[in-house]
Amino acid sequence: MTENESCEITSIQSLVGCTGRRWIMGVISQLEERQFYLEDLTGAVPIDLANAKITSGFFVENTVIVAEGELLSSGIFQVNTCGFPPLEDRETSLSLLMGLDFFGGGVIPTEEALRLSSLENKAVNDMFVILSDVWLDSYETMEKLGVVLDGYESVEVVPSLFVLMGNFCSRPCNLAFNSFEELRLQFGKLGEMIASRTRLKEHSRFLFIPGPDDAGPSKALPRCALPKYLIEELQKHIPNAIFVSNPCRVKFYTQEIVFFRQDLLYRMRRSCLIPPTTEETSDPFEHLVATITHQSHLCPLPLTVQPIIWNYDHCLRLYPTPDMIVLADKSEQKAFKYTGITCFNPGSFANDSTFAAYRPCTKEVELSALES
Repeated sequence: MTENESCEITSIQSLVGCTGRRWIMGVISQLEERQFYLEDLTGAVPIDLANAKITSGFFVENTVIVAEGELLSSGIFQVNTCGFPPLEDRETSLSLLMGLDFFGGGVIPTEEALRLSSLENKAVNDMFVILSDVWLDSYETMEKLGVVLDGYESVEVVPSLFVLMGNFCSRPCNLAFNSFEELRLQFGKLGEMIASRTRLKEHSRFLFIPGPDDAGPSKALPRCALPKYLIEELQKHIPNAIFVSNPCRVKFYTQEIVFFRQDLLYRMRRSCLIPPTTEETSDPFEHLVATITHQSHLCPLPLTVQPIIWNYDHCLRLYPTPDMIVLADKSEQKAFKYTGITCFNPGSFANDSTFAAYRPCTKEVELSALES
């Protein structure tokens, strides 16, 4: 819909014999080598994106797009302009889906939702501290983590949640990795480090999310929690530590928060079919946020680039849109608010000494770093 006209989407099957400008919607597929197609439920048509005017985002194979153009006599659909499908805001989605539970915690009655909303507004002291790339085998990283924990141990109200995200080792835990016993002991040392800060141990919760190179059965998404063997020593010191999958969803009263640890920006840029536009923004992180929110999916990459366990693909979906998305990545620290969704990358703690603090009451993000 534009200001003065609406555009009718034509099914790809009915393009044959049509002349003039048409709007089509489909997923970008590579059905033949080096030839990209736009595919919908009725058929597929080869597309030419070379001279297309595009909106913000990364246009990669597997993304759903709306394209305007015309079918040439050669059978190729010449795209003039294209963009992602419009984004539906959270309130609209929830009003249409009353009685359906997309989060997985059960349907919340209206009275309970109002009560939770009231409690959320009163929770002014709650704070989440998020760190990514906490290398347990690096003396320097553990020293820096000690400084962070000491800092929060001494504040008047300690953070309610610490989110520690992988990778938890400076080397990939692949078939060549043979130091699992050592890593298990390092998790134990981390447990001792946390337990020695009595206020944090008593009043804060600790959430552990595996990274792309951490120990696990495969590289496919979603990744299961860290193996029990590695975390047993830590649990002796911090019995209420929570070990979850990657991605992970947290509900804070009425707020839905998604945590995802994957080096997504690098992969999206590598897989991009056309250079992203610089008209609205030249910031790659803003392009990434636009892509995943409009696609309603955390990882809209082809399966050849990032395998997904098909039965659990729903774990990566972003519909209805969450209130906050943490895209932990080894790239530089960034925060961006897009159509009411707070998105940020806490940065790599091991490499850059960066981390982030989030205040759910005000939905404010504080990008932080230790002084070198």
